Amino acid sequence: MPVVRSNDIDIHFETEGDRHLPALLFSNSLGTDWRMWQPQAEHLRSRFHVIRYDTRGHGQSGTPSGPCSLAQLGHDVLALLDHLDIERAHVCGISMGGATAQWLGIYAPQRLRKLVIANSAARIGTEAGWRERAALARREGLDDIADGAPARWFGPAFAAAEPQAVAALVATLRAGSAHGYAACCDALAGADLRPQLPLIAAPTLIIAGAADPVTTVVDAQAMRQLIPHAELVTLAASHISNIEAAPAFNEALANFLAD
Repeated sequence: MPVVRSNDIDIHFETEGDRHLPALLFSNSLGTDWRMWQPQAEHLRSRFHVIRYDTRGHGQSGTPSGPCSLAQLGHDVLALLDHLDIERAHVCGISMGGATAQWLGIYAPQRLRKLVIANSAARIGTEAGWRERAALARREGLDDIADGAPARWFGPAFAAAEPQAVAALVATLRAGSAHGYAACCDALAGADLRPQLPLIAAPTLIIAGAADPVTTVVDAQAMRQLIPHAELVTLAASHISNIEAAPAFNEALANFLAD
């Protein structure tokens, strides 16, 4: 299993495609792992050196002993790029991964080619809400959180049409580390990037889900107004739009990166 050591945590990653092609790194959402990007990897690995990894506390990456910060999540990506000897990469993140992508755009602009922020916001939820969820995960585990995930992640039509896809993602959340999940809830509790968004210089694509109840189209529009070189695409999907609307997501992503 390939890993890179970052801030005393092993970060698991996988790569596909010719490493001489432009690098494209994907960052997962809270409670998922690197496999959530399979539709995008299959579509783009002939044109990019595709890099997927598990955010700390998720999948096969190590679990922090206590709360973590968005800066730590960003530095994990930089450690991975350094390990792979990649000077600059396209970065695509969804939800929590989208917050990590924003952090990279603000604090590590020299490492980016283009930036894709999907189903995310500069301030996701509230600090109190994330602290409560972190406490719930540490106290009771992830079963209750996993039970409520389908309604947060997918529209009812997709959930009815693709029950196996929904069940697989929920199973990943349920089997994950409660302490790792809670640590990343703490990172989101402390993350408010609204004042820094105008510092993002990379060409940026913002992808929103028209039916997303977690990070709304209004959140996406607010980011577009603050990021100087941003464009917005809205898909007919809920929160995990890269799975629910995979063909449209892939088309938007490929077109943006090809410019």
